[in-house]
Amino acid sequence: MLKFAKVAYEHLIISSSQHDPIISFSLLIISMLMFYIMKKPKTVYLLDFACFRPPRMYRVPFATAYEHGRLILASHPENVEFQLKIFERAGLGEETSLPGALHYIPPTPSFMDAREETEMVVFSAVDSLFEQTRLKPEDIDIVIMNCSLFVATPSLSSIVIHKYKMRSNVKSYSLSGMGCSAGLISIDLAKHLLQVHPESNALVISTEIITPNSYLGSERSMLLPNVLFRMGGAAILLTNKRCLSNHAKYSLLHVVRTHKGADDKSYGCVTQTEDKEGYPGVALSQDLMVIAAKSLKSNISTLGSLVLPLSEQLSFLFNLLGRKVFKLNRKPYIPNFKKAFDHYCIHAGGRAVLDAIQESLKLSDEHIEASRMTLYRWGNTSSSSVWYEMGYIEAKGRMKKGDRVWQIGFGSGFKCNSVVWKCNRDIEIPKSGAWADCINRYPVSVPEIVKD
Repeated sequence: MLKFAKVAYEHLIISSSQHDPIISFSLLIISMLMFYIMKKPKTVYLLDFACFRPPRMYRVPFATAYEHGRLILASHPENVEFQLKIFERAGLGEETSLPGALHYIPPTPSFMDAREETEMVVFSAVDSLFEQTRLKPEDIDIVIMNCSLFVATPSLSSIVIHKYKMRSNVKSYSLSGMGCSAGLISIDLAKHLLQVHPESNALVISTEIITPNSYLGSERSMLLPNVLFRMGGAAILLTNKRCLSNHAKYSLLHVVRTHKGADDKSYGCVTQTEDKEGYPGVALSQDLMVIAAKSLKSNISTLGSLVLPLSEQLSFLFNLLGRKVFKLNRKPYIPNFKKAFDHYCIHAGGRAVLDAIQESLKLSDEHIEASRMTLYRWGNTSSSSVWYEMGYIEAKGRMKKGDRVWQIGFGSGFKCNSVVWKCNRDIEIPKSGAWADCINRYPVSVPEIVKD
């Protein structure tokens, strides 16, 4: 049909050009407009998202976490003290959660325990999302799921397709090993797929399954994840359907990805490995914060040209020329990203990460509030943390039409990724969701050191 229309259109152009040059010129303009419309990237809309809220029975207060660590590391008292210092300074509150298998002493998690956590987290978030959007599983054309450390066969995306009895022609993808920034990588993948599959809906699921990844050894570089990482997950629904655009909360503006894997230190700063005694876990190098800062710098140097006003770009350019060309003794100019964004969702990787980013970008306490409260209430939920943060902003009633949101994720490899959203309408305070029953208690003051 398209080939026939193309031939007919070409015949019309030829016959018209033989009789009237004005018609030929008009057809040329029409052709150019048609070409522009066909090649213009399709707008990707975010209809809604939902975050998993663990049942209270999985809660891990500070005293419980410390007692578990003390008993498991009884033969290494020096590591008990080391872990205690981390607990006291981590920025986590009393209501973070761990899966049931890790509440035993000592924990002996099995593959089936990991499957149970997966189903609880993922199905709960997806059920909430379908309820919020009023879409059905058969409306889904693309399924993308990211989970770094737990890999199953059939794949995690297949588990979702089987549970919800989705269509046989649904396109599914499972991403693993991409760390805490994988959630934003999934958004980028969905964006590209929605450019080539018209009139489609994409379900994106971001989580990290904690059950099989609790470290039971005594290496200090591998103990930190035990303190920070907690249960969490999010389900996000994207679409390119114009008929759903009026119902969408956000429009996707930009995705910028930075990968420093070519550098040895960057590649090895977050590694899944075994210690000398054969215990598996995730090792974090002492260079992690420095590498994260360099990755963020590279990422925002690209992002800045897309989002910063001209005045800020010129200030940065003149400062760079002065230092590099004219050898002037000036400090590097830090662009004012507050002129580009209204809200910030920075991966809640830990208090030190948030402190460093707040200082480097000169953000206020209010700008960083969503990230700090997410870390306090939920812990480091890995790739889903940026969605808990966006949920916090919505629950506070702060998201207004035209607002721009910057999501920043960091992950092994080493990667730094940014996603920018534009709010399409004033967002009403959600009546349900992860924050619904507790948002009135926040923000809270988080002490520098927590004493039990």
